Amino acid sequence: MSGPRPLLAANWKMNPVTLDEAVTLARAVAEGARAHSDGVEVAVFPPFPWLLSVRRALEGKGIGLGAQDCYWERSGAFTGEVSAAMLSGWCEWVIVGHSERRAMGETDEMVAKKAGAALAAQLSTIVCVGENQEQHDAGQAALVVKSQVTAALALLSADDSKRLVLAYEPIWAIGTGKNADPEHAYKMMRLIRETGGGLIGAQAGLNLRVVYGGSVNAANVEQYVELPQCDGCLVGGASLKADEFSAMIRSTAGVYSAAVQ
Repeated sequence: MSGPRPLLAANWKMNPVTLDEAVTLARAVAEGARAHSDGVEVAVFPPFPWLLSVRRALEGKGIGLGAQDCYWERSGAFTGEVSAAMLSGWCEWVIVGHSERRAMGETDEMVAKKAGAALAAQLSTIVCVGENQEQHDAGQAALVVKSQVTAALALLSADDSKRLVLAYEPIWAIGTGKNADPEHAYKMMRLIRETGGGLIGAQAGLNLRVVYGGSVNAANVEQYVELPQCDGCLVGGASLKADEFSAMIRSTAGVYSAAVQ
């Protein structure tokens, strides 16, 4: 683990289905995090319709709130889109470039524009990168990830680094129950940090946070957050189970506490 408090980012994806479930989950996450605010930073990313109600449920709880996507244009004739400017002021975070978005046609250029717009709107931004199964098996993971990081940071500057998080999420590990070997995750996160530093400056590269995502759960979170290059985790399915996510918060806070003693 490097740097300040680790981040646990809860990507709820297209869940829960009802508002009551979303508010109940948010309150349970806040309760699970309450005793560990000094040891872990927690942010939740509900679907767009639940953002305002979840914000109210989390008010004063010290939990960050984010959106799962945004659009790069400030306004205009873009049916169905939500701009980063619209999110600014009542969201602190946004995710861009998630593999599930890329699978639907989102390109590196689009991810770069979203990241630029989000950071310009003063949103802390998680940019996702990662190789698919075919690329991984062909030994192309480093090439693919370096290319994605280079593209994502094309419009950014050193000033953006303090609000920028790069998430290594190997596509073959997302929702499959297969998680990356910690040694492989370490090498990829080191590559991401080095690539970022080369693009926006070595000092700014040190400010970047790099997290792991891909079938992270309470049973394996420690093996990632204890890695020297890892600043936390982007959590999917496990974040929908309040008890399990609370256990992840406790474990992560414990690793951080041991590291700073």
